[in-house]
Amino acid sequence: MEILLLLAVLVVLILAGAPIGFTLILIPVVYILITDAAPLILIPGQMFSAIDSVPLTAIPFFMLTGELMTSATITDRLVELSKRIIGRMRGSMAQVNVLVSMFFAGMNGSVVADTATVGSLLVPAMKRSGYPPAFTAAITAVSSTIGGIIPPSIMMIVLANAGGISVGALFAAGIVPGILIGAVLMVINHVIAVRNNFERSEEAFSFKAVAIVGYKSSFALLIPIVLVGSVVGGIAGVVEAGALTATIAMFVGLFIYRTITWSNCKGAFVRAFRNSAMVFIIIAASGPFSWLLTSLGANTQLEEWLLGYAHSPMLFALALVMFICLLGMVMDSAANIIVVGPVLVDVMVKAGYPDVQAALVVVVGFLIGSVTPPVGVAYFTAGAIAKARLESVAVAMLPYLVALFGLLFLLIVIPDITMFLPKMLGFAK
Repeated sequence: MEILLLLAVLVVLILAGAPIGFTLILIPVVYILITDAAPLILIPGQMFSAIDSVPLTAIPFFMLTGELMTSATITDRLVELSKRIIGRMRGSMAQVNVLVSMFFAGMNGSVVADTATVGSLLVPAMKRSGYPPAFTAAITAVSSTIGGIIPPSIMMIVLANAGGISVGALFAAGIVPGILIGAVLMVINHVIAVRNNFERSEEAFSFKAVAIVGYKSSFALLIPIVLVGSVVGGIAGVVEAGALTATIAMFVGLFIYRTITWSNCKGAFVRAFRNSAMVFIIIAASGPFSWLLTSLGANTQLEEWLLGYAHSPMLFALALVMFICLLGMVMDSAANIIVVGPVLVDVMVKAGYPDVQAALVVVVGFLIGSVTPPVGVAYFTAGAIAKARLESVAVAMLPYLVALFGLLFLLIVIPDITMFLPKMLGFAK
């Protein structure tokens, strides 16, 4: 009964608009004051323990890389490259939206940053081309999930840190699923575009045009190659790789493309570290909240329920997908990954799944939750940018969400989708 009341209070506060970090701290504080279950000094101690980890210091560097890219108009070059690759495909602007998110994912690692950056560039253009605002917001939000799956991924770093999993292995595991999600979204785009007779670009595909624009974008594309290559290849740790790519992004913007000034860099630093602080507050707040869940036995009950289906891989996968879907509908994805993620990874490991596959499934599942109504942050962000009614955006997202949760099911029952690259690179047997 206590657990249900706790979860009900948490959901009500989140739906009422209370900050996630504040909510996660408030509930255990009030619980301790009422029950005297532990000294209050436990709260700051748990908060410090939650963020006392070196790999987490990579998060500000990834945030900074994304801010510098936006300031240096690097994203504009990626948009132009995507347009050349797509050619005269029906619904070309919708396809460009997905492809840019895939490029941007390799440089930033944040769903919200992907939604805001790609949305601000492409949503107005898509609306001018005749796309309905709801559809425009839907594809912008859904494609942004790739930003947290194709490495680098901030949430992968957080979950890997909590579960003692290799960040490089998790990065490698995210490449194939991220590309697969992009491909699935583009197939759905094509079906919808043909059915609704959406626009198509007047310029046919040209290898020469792609090569020219690709050359102009080569320094921008160098960023994900250096970042992912150095971490997955074991050349550098995630923190060093983050610092290196942020330095490259600043150097390219200042001296190669010359599209930013030192003043722009200052603004990028301020925004990056402000956004990083928001993430760290949630991570710190998860410490006392996780302690409370453990004290009440919620984690044990969740394990017992899910492991009850472990005898059947199909039933276990279905139960896990349903649980992630329902939780994603009422809680923020970051809070889900930080608080519930380690428990689900442990459950999957006990059920016989590799820890890397388990962590990847949890990250993908809860990032899909970032676009599911009613509390998906990417869902709200994209709707606001497109000035579309949220109910209409939710309806427009339905075919994409069905496909994404179906793909999540496949990631559970077919381990090779996630484990192929980690095995090939020597992270797993």
